Amino acid sequence: MGLPNINISFKNVAETALRRSQRGIVAAILKDSAAGTAGTHIMTDESQIPADLSAVNKDYLSKIFIGYVNKPSKVIAYVLAADAKDLSAALTYMATQKLNYLVGPSDCTADEATQISTWIKEQRADKRTPKAVLPKAVADHEGIINFTTEDIKVGDTNYSTAAYCGRVAGLLAGTPLTVSCTYAVLPEVTDVKRLTDTEKDVAVDAGQFILFHDGEKVKVGRGVNSLTTITNTKNASFKKIKIMEAVDMMQDDLRLLTQDNYIGKYSNVYDNKCLLITAIKEYFTQLEISGVLTSGNSSVEIDVSAQEAYLKAQGTDVSGMTEQKIKTADTGSRVFLKGTVGIPDTIEDINLDITF
Repeated sequence: MGLPNINISFKNVAETALRRSQRGIVAAILKDSAAGTAGTHIMTDESQIPADLSAVNKDYLSKIFIGYVNKPSKVIAYVLAADAKDLSAALTYMATQKLNYLVGPSDCTADEATQISTWIKEQRADKRTPKAVLPKAVADHEGIINFTTEDIKVGDTNYSTAAYCGRVAGLLAGTPLTVSCTYAVLPEVTDVKRLTDTEKDVAVDAGQFILFHDGEKVKVGRGVNSLTTITNTKNASFKKIKIMEAVDMMQDDLRLLTQDNYIGKYSNVYDNKCLLITAIKEYFTQLEISGVLTSGNSSVEIDVSAQEAYLKAQGTDVSGMTEQKIKTADTGSRVFLKGTVGIPDTIEDINLDITF
């Protein structure tokens, strides 16, 4: 009687995926000298920003809440003393929190950006999925958004690159999975450092997230992260923030779903492996229906090659085993699966030749 329960759980989570993706969580590390502000502040609305924070920090948090299509669902602020030597205490706390984007202080230094970048890489290597928006951080990594725009002007106020990382993180957290942030307008920004078309192209190709003035308004260039090095395991799609959002969401969902509904609850026999495969297929199907995944491109199955390698490592003679025998073989507590999905990109490049 296990099949309906696990199947329904995976289906229900998939059905809420698009709604959850529309309002992500932003975490911000702040420094402040005001008494009583140290520690954690969790906000779901701009009205909950602590009144005792400095004007700079309140402005920084309020800009996170602007969002894009939607506002972030939550902002987690960890306030350090103004003279804190590093960000270790805040990062230790963030390691226990669910978050989508992390930003450093509004005056984030190069050393602090490096510390956050290193932490993000460590977290993602450990199968967690936080990302960070950092000022001028050449990280060559899909989890780091390298924001480089200078001379950001909002009315009569000028902002540094670091001071606007929070705004960018809020914009990304408020972007649904079915659209990208490319050409997203920041209506409050009146001007930025002007770039030529060539300079914009060079910046994007170098993994820089930029804002530009199109002659009427300021908007995002292209929704890319800092990844520039392409490998066999990280193709060009990994450069797109939209694609990585979908990948991260699926990784989070499937990890938690298997932990809550499968691990420790079923004996590791072939029939129960098929039970998990069916549930994951249902999850993918629902994502296809909602437009998060490309219809008809999803699959999941037992990874025969990985399972065969495991059996060999255990001393099993597999030379005479058929593929089905390998699939049904005892693999201890290990389950080896592989899957494919198609994640649709958005329309970003249009060629239009008009003749007359």
